This record gives sequence, structure tokens and C-alpha cells, in this order.
Amino acid sequence: MQIVDRNSNGTLSFVELNSVVERTELKKLFSERDIKFKKTLAVLTYESELRDLQVELIKMQNWVRDKKKRIAIIFEGRDAAGKGGAIRRFTEHLNPRSMRVVALNIPTNIEKGQWYFTRYVKELPNPGEIVFYDRSWYNRAVVEPVMGFCSVKQYEKFMRQTPEFEHLLYEDGVIIIKLWFSVSKEVQKSRFESRKVTPIKQWKISPIDERATEMWDKYTHYKEAMFSRTHTTYSPWVIVNSDNKKVARLESMRYVLSALEYDGKEDAGDLINSDPTKVGKYFRSIEQIDD
Repeated sequence: MQIVDRNSNGTLSFVELNSVVERTELKKLFSERDIKFKKTLAVLTYESELRDLQVELIKMQNWVRDKKKRIAIIFEGRDAAGKGGAIRRFTEHLNPRSMRVVALNIPTNIEKGQWYFTRYVKELPNPGEIVFYDRSWYNRAVVEPVMGFCSVKQYEKFMRQTPEFEHLLYEDGVIIIKLWFSVSKEVQKSRFESRKVTPIKQWKISPIDERATEMWDKYTHYKEAMFSRTHTTYSPWVIVNSDNKKVARLESMRYVLSALEYDGKEDAGDLINSDPTKVGKYFRSIEQIDD
């Protein structure tokens, strides 16, 4: 095993690390090898916490399977907010037999003629299953009206029906967790630029990206209307500060775990206590970074 700082030529072997007794010795060793101490420590801390939380997610999934629970976790947010990356960390070590990721394409002509929620109902979790929605029926609350993909009448009908639709799911035993990944305008722009120059990210580029920045205020308007009209006691919105992707991943995991009464939860202790400055339920006066 080695620690490597990609911004320098420094490496450390496991044997060298194991020989260190005090923090001062470790800092000196990092300095000698031209490795950034704080940055490396932050990465190691993140990887350690991520692994521990993923273990808790496996325990939670076992509880879902054994108790025949139905869990729908919705990931929403502006483009480049970090939804996909968070979902990958959530699902990385889960059993694929009782978990699905749903990322629907644009509706077909047949689907356009159906009740709007039909294609999402088909993807709802079965007993003992967790479904992760990479965007959801809430496309009609923000993206579609901003981009002109739906009419005013369709939008208003959706906004009226959504609380009733989610209440029916709640009454039938489906547990819905709605996460909004909140990203600032500056960070979104930076991530769009990164997509352009990073080959493995270029598949994410779309014509909507440029318009998303140009129509920032319009997105804000519809986002706030969505919160105001669809945030309920039985299906609340949870805001995740996602300017730092790694922090957003950890904090959203903590929130989900803390929201479910899975077997063995008490053993997790402070690990699943989320930071209220990074994640919390929506309320009207809450400060959001993507306003």
C-alpha cells in the first residue's frame, strides 16, 4: 500500500507509515516527501468515513429486505450538483438484487399521452427494495417549465396532484426521501468547464448545460415554488449543500441512515449524525446556496 500525492513526486509506503508514532513525525515525513499533509489527511478521513457509512447502508438494506420495506430515495438538484456521484457512492456495495437506480429518458409518444406519473409508478420499489431516482417526477416541477417542455396547464396540474400522489404512496407504506442537492452558481460553472476538458466526463455535456447557467434565476423561481407547494410532513424536502461533493455524499448518507429505523442503527453512534449546516429539512427562511 502507498500514499501518493498526484501533485508531487512523493510517495509513502505502508511500512513507513506504520513506523510513525507521533503526529509531528508524520508531518515531517510528509514534508520530506513533498506530500501535502492536510489534503492527504482529508482524503484518508473521507475514505474511512465513506467506508463506514457504506457498511451502515448494507445493514440498512438488509433491514429493508427482511422487513419488506419499500424505500424511494429521490435525488434532485440543478445540473452538475453531484447527484449521480452521490448515487454511485450510495449503491457501490449494495446488493443489486434488492436495489435499483432509475434514470428515465425523455418520455415516448405513448408515455406523453398517459397520466404523467404512470412511468414513475412502474418504477416504484417492490417489497424489500430500495430505488434510487436520478431525477424523478419532479422534472415537471423545475426542468420542464424552465425549458418549455410542458405547458402552463400541465405544470399546474402536476403541482396540484403531487402532494396527493405522494400521500397515497405514504399511506400505502412507501417511504419517500427527497434530497435536493444545492450548488452555487460559481461551482456549477466550474463543473461545466471541467466536463468539457475531462474525457471521462464529456458524456455528461448537453445543450441544456449552457442554458442552465443563463436561466439561473428562472430555475430558482420554479425550485422555490416546488418547495413551497410539495414540501409536506409526510414527504419533506431535504436540502444538501453540495458545493463540496465529498461532504455532500457523506452528509446525505448520514441523513438517510438517520431517517430509517434499521436494525443495528444504535451501534452507529455519532457516525450517522448529520451536520445541520450541510443538510436539513427545507423551511421557508432557510439559506440556500443555489438561490
